[in-house]
Amino acid sequence: MRGWWGGVTASVLVLLVGLAAAVASAVALDARQRTTADSLMERRAALAVAAVSTEVHRYLDTLRQVAAAAGTHEDLTLSTFMAVTAPLAEAKLVGATGVSFVVPAGDDEVAATQRYWRQQGATDLVLKPEGTGREHLFGIFRRALDGVTVEMGGDGTRSREGAEAMAEARRSGAPAVSETYVLLRDRALPAGQQQLSFVLTTGVYTPVGGDGRREFLGWVVISMRGQDFLGGALAHATQGVIDAALWAGRAGGAWVRVAGLQRHDDPDLHREAVIAVANREWILRTAARSTDLPGGHSILPIAVGVGGGALAVAVAALVLILATGRARARAQVAAATAELRATELEARRQASLLAAVINTIDDGVGVADEHGHLLVHNPAAARTLGIRSGGTSPDLWQEHYDIRRTDGTPYPQEELPLVRAIAGEEVQDELLVHNPERADEVVISVTARPLDPSGGQAGAVAVFHDITAIRRQEADLTAFAGIVAHDLKSPLAAIAGHAEVLADEIDELLPGDDGNLARRSLDRVTAGVTRMRLLIDDLLAYTTARDADLALETVDLRAVADEVVAERTDHLRGGDDAFPDIYVGALPPVTADPTMIRQLLDNLVGNALKYVRPGQPARVDISATGGDGWVRVDVADRGIGIADEDKPYVFNTFRRAHRYSGYAGTGLGLAICKRVVERHGGTLAIGDNPGGGTRLSFTLPVARTDATALPGAAATHPVRTPA
Repeated sequence: MRGWWGGVTASVLVLLVGLAAAVASAVALDARQRTTADSLMERRAALAVAAVSTEVHRYLDTLRQVAAAAGTHEDLTLSTFMAVTAPLAEAKLVGATGVSFVVPAGDDEVAATQRYWRQQGATDLVLKPEGTGREHLFGIFRRALDGVTVEMGGDGTRSREGAEAMAEARRSGAPAVSETYVLLRDRALPAGQQQLSFVLTTGVYTPVGGDGRREFLGWVVISMRGQDFLGGALAHATQGVIDAALWAGRAGGAWVRVAGLQRHDDPDLHREAVIAVANREWILRTAARSTDLPGGHSILPIAVGVGGGALAVAVAALVLILATGRARARAQVAAATAELRATELEARRQASLLAAVINTIDDGVGVADEHGHLLVHNPAAARTLGIRSGGTSPDLWQEHYDIRRTDGTPYPQEELPLVRAIAGEEVQDELLVHNPERADEVVISVTARPLDPSGGQAGAVAVFHDITAIRRQEADLTAFAGIVAHDLKSPLAAIAGHAEVLADEIDELLPGDDGNLARRSLDRVTAGVTRMRLLIDDLLAYTTARDADLALETVDLRAVADEVVAERTDHLRGGDDAFPDIYVGALPPVTADPTMIRQLLDNLVGNALKYVRPGQPARVDISATGGDGWVRVDVADRGIGIADEDKPYVFNTFRRAHRYSGYAGTGLGLAICKRVVERHGGTLAIGDNPGGGTRLSFTLPVARTDATALPGAAATHPVRTPA
């Protein structure tokens, strides 16, 4: 009897402990799933915000470009306006209904304004002022972007929101966006078809005379329907998984829901982000159900809880049976043995299925133990790498595969992805492998991760993907781009030559005003040729910085900086007041590609000399500090600086911070610099110079023999040029 009660007590204890463990496991899994769902929601919401922000800034960039192009013409005509807005038809601005040109006019100027713009091509224009005693806003030209034609000549003051946006753009000299409202052209639609919309506008300034003065001519206005914009912008970002709503502020501080994508009921995850749009702010609110997010919800916690509870009950019953009878224990052992055999058979079946899957996938898969010996490799890995039967010892990997980096330099044994993964790192890299069965080297993308030691096997797994064909296609495209760019220079040279001949003979061929008009046209042609040449050169430089092989050697950074400064300033000698003040400090030798480093310094020094205030000489300081085998070089100027809102984007291609300030450029210079630095393993950063202006800092590896030769950037005596 005592043994029976002891068995019952032990069974109850086992049951309680098992149930507690099952509940704890289920709770932990549920918490982990909630954390996963929150992380997924954060990423999806960030994608939605990025999509809306990118699309609205594409609107603003397009608006600025159209206004700038229209402003280059002293006499804007209908044909000119249609020409400069023609690219918008292919730009696919989601939600855009049309782009218009609007001009102001007082009560006593209506007739003259109508007569003038009829002469400029709007032959059927009829201005329709609303009220008196205020400035009217008349639509003159328009390009439809949604296929709907709208009659011009209406007074924009009928829309308070649009009029206020144009007034703000004129006051600030920058693009402005209106409060949300129903467009005048949409107010005749049924209520169910009306959308809350916006207009984005900026001023057009045209040259006056030849002294560089510009005067206000009117506004370029793009109208945008909110629901169409949101649906188009988030078509790919949300993937039907999350809901989104766009809110905009109204006068008095109220927020209005402009548009929304509602697909789910009772979402339990919510995010909200503020998006700056010109002079206003929008709010994007996103929501989702965790059950709809991949990996965000499953029945695993319930299954673990139920399964664990069932297992606890089974174990408790087994303890009770073992404690109450040998016969029952034997029977239970027999049943457990049968179940174990069934489990073993199922495990073998699962292993066979896993082996079949691995052997049929196109990517190579290899598993190595903690000593680097291959335990498993599929046929794709054998084809890609040329793995010998039975594998190869890690000490012989280099000898067998001749593994190199993508720049052709040998890959150190201790830095190989699989070796680093065995040491506990997660590695992604590209490398060159000589497959003994193939004549050419193979370019391989490798992802390697350590095995979970809790599985009973230490080591690492690596996935190999043969990207040789992809890289060969990229190289062909790069070569093609270089050939095209070089071939473009020949017709440009011909155009420039003919323009010079015409410029020399224009006074004889066309005397008087006709000659002046023709000379201005030739000046535009010459300026266009110059800009095109600059763009081609920068495109070639960017392609070289991005794709050309690195020819690493020891580079005297100070000597390169002195040569760049000399080339940039020698032609300026003779005018002491305007000659730049340049300081070059101690710069150590670095391990780098000399051609790319020269391009890097030339771009940075050139920018520092170019972006200065009119009438003030440039001042540039080039200095360096070192440590841990790297040198940080600072190029600081006292120029016009870069606005904080532009700093995150200045390293993007074709992004210029001073595009409307009269400074020439293509928007590729800093993108080239960033690519050069990153290919050398360094970083490039931008900030404000404490003395005013801009400070650009980049890092490069110091030459091995000089890694300690720069204590505080004072190894040599710096000089200031001119002396």
